Amino acid sequence: MENLLIVLALVVAAVVYVIYLYNSLVRSRQLAEEGWSGIDVQLKRRADLIPNLVNTLRGYAAHERETLDAVVNARNHALNVAGGDVAERAAAEGALGQALGKLFALAESYPDLKASENFLGMQNSLENLESEIQMARRYYNAAARDLNILIESFPSSLVAAHFGFTKKEFFEIADAAERAVPEVSF
Repeated sequence: MENLLIVLALVVAAVVYVIYLYNSLVRSRQLAEEGWSGIDVQLKRRADLIPNLVNTLRGYAAHERETLDAVVNARNHALNVAGGDVAERAAAEGALGQALGKLFALAESYPDLKASENFLGMQNSLENLESEIQMARRYYNAAARDLNILIESFPSSLVAAHFGFTKKEFFEIADAAERAVPEVSF
């Protein structure tokens, strides 16, 4: 009888531990999804600002259509990437960052534009958004890291495999040139 109680206690302890691991995996997955949502919100805010920025520049630099179109096309591509495809979204946002860098380099050629209150306000908004995107990216990547550690660590890897938990990709830009923050100072 005593042995049966010991075995029963061990089984109960094992079940409680599996439940704990499962709940830890669920919590980590939810934090990663929350982090991705934060990135998505900030990227959409930036995408919403871009048409106003392009229209402001278009009034000053109508003959620079190629650069303006490149920014619009990069924005549209970034918005059309599937919501859960982290790697493709990172690549699209990197291309958008490069296009914005060219756009601000173009703006350097127009002193009247640099003095425009409207343009300066959008410039400040974009600088703030870039900072918020970086914070959201760090939060998401930390949450993805924590989930990935749980998925790969023993014994939680057994629970993760049994219940179909998968690793999250990090939101990072692969090309070093794309990592450069667009220059927005005048």
